[in-house]
Amino acid sequence: MLNSGIIDFLSSNLLILIGAYLIGSVSFGLVLTRVFVKQDIRKVGSGNIGATNVLRTGNKFLALLTLLLDGGKGSLAIFIAVGFSPINENNISLAIFTGFASVIGHNFPIWTKFRGGKGIATTLGVLLTLAWPIGLASCLTWLVVAALSRYSSLAGIISLASSPFYAWYAGSESLIILASFLSALSIIRHRENIRRLVNGTEKKIGS
Repeated sequence: MLNSGIIDFLSSNLLILIGAYLIGSVSFGLVLTRVFVKQDIRKVGSGNIGATNVLRTGNKFLALLTLLLDGGKGSLAIFIAVGFSPINENNISLAIFTGFASVIGHNFPIWTKFRGGKGIATTLGVLLTLAWPIGLASCLTWLVVAALSRYSSLAGIISLASSPFYAWYAGSESLIILASFLSALSIIRHRENIRRLVNGTEKKIGS
């Protein structure tokens, strides 16, 4: 059961957390493909709203823009929550909960009946904002795995699964907890991808 301190913290910052969820729930992949290529991204490729599936429309620029915006909305939510002030020991708890809320918004957006993305880009944006060395290490892990395997899903899973270890090395207990939760959420969200990876039917980047 949550202790009274956490309950009081969540209740006193409820509007901020709801705002972070709503920012995270903006599905840029869905919006951009509808506006610029007149397609419903949910009916393309894997049906996911993330950048990898946007790439399957053949528009590399929109895929890159989706990646940047999905990552950026996690950062934006945190910066708004802390009043664009530096993240420090006084506001780190609010920043962490805000970042988590934005990822939940991306994964379960209210606008699309809670059917959202896998949260990789948004999570990486959150980690980069909270502690850039941890976020950068996770991003580099994604790039290395993606380059070697050509599987975006595998790169995403491994990059987030490694983030708690990077947080541990950095000595940040609070970020270890956040990264562990987000890593577990990512694995759950990728369960179909994991099944296809095991079966050898997962599509590679650019396919």
